[in-house]
Amino acid sequence: AGSKLREVFDKINNLLSGKPVQTEGQTVSVTQHPQGLEFVCYKLAEKFVRHGEGEVSFHRDSAFPIAVVLSGIWELHPRVGDIFLAHLHKKCPYSVPFYPARKEGTSMEEYQRMLGYEVHDSKVEEQDHFLKRMSGMIRLYAAIIQLRWPYGNKQGAHPHGLSYGWRWLAQMLNLEPLADVTAMLLLDFLEVCGNALMKQYGIQFWKTMFFIQKSYIPRIEAVTSSGQMGCLSRLKNFVQKCLQEEEIPLPKGILTPSFWRT
Repeated sequence: AGSKLREVFDKINNLLSGKPVQTEGQTVSVTQHPQGLEFVCYKLAEKFVRHGEGEVSFHRDSAFPIAVVLSGIWELHPRVGDIFLAHLHKKCPYSVPFYPARKEGTSMEEYQRMLGYEVHDSKVEEQDHFLKRMSGMIRLYAAIIQLRWPYGNKQGAHPHGLSYGWRWLAQMLNLEPLADVTAMLLLDFLEVCGNALMKQYGIQFWKTMFFIQKSYIPRIEAVTSSGQMGCLSRLKNFVQKCLQEEEIPLPKGILTPSFWRT
């Protein structure tokens, strides 16, 4: 509910502002320790990324309430946003976007970690689980760049707005595609913020969609094996439908004005 989200936001904002906050039966304040604020910013940013790879990967619509709170906190406390991006880029290099290359002397285990895989006792997580986590983090990122906390002053610019999404898309399309990963990330990104990008960039956005259909999807196909076609087919269908209808649908789960009255 909107009222619940306001409570969460106020509690985080109060904590970061140095006010005493009640939690688990005790009162805490960042002023209790010289590095208190820095510690809280770090842990809070880390937790938002964890929400992306956990909560959002399983409940896709949850990207929007989580993102709108982070967007508002980022506006008032830029340090949290900077640290959030650092955590996000480390956990999900595709959010840069960047495909790390394996350097000489780097072990396979270390390289897989650089690619975003979780490795425990030399065992690498399964591909499906890995893709789900990456998807959750990209969907959260795509939600953040288009949302603003509705109770902020709105005077300044969004701290990390749609221009960053436009840049992400352009950089993504300049990279050589990877099987599995690229199709999924593009689809997630376009589903979540394609509508917002369409409204902001108009004809330039449609030129990009046309480029994806005519030039980039064939390049993804060239590196995709027959067993990895699922996400690529969904991306193809999504892009084709949008171009035919000249419309990108609003993302499922977007927060409407009526949400804030709940």
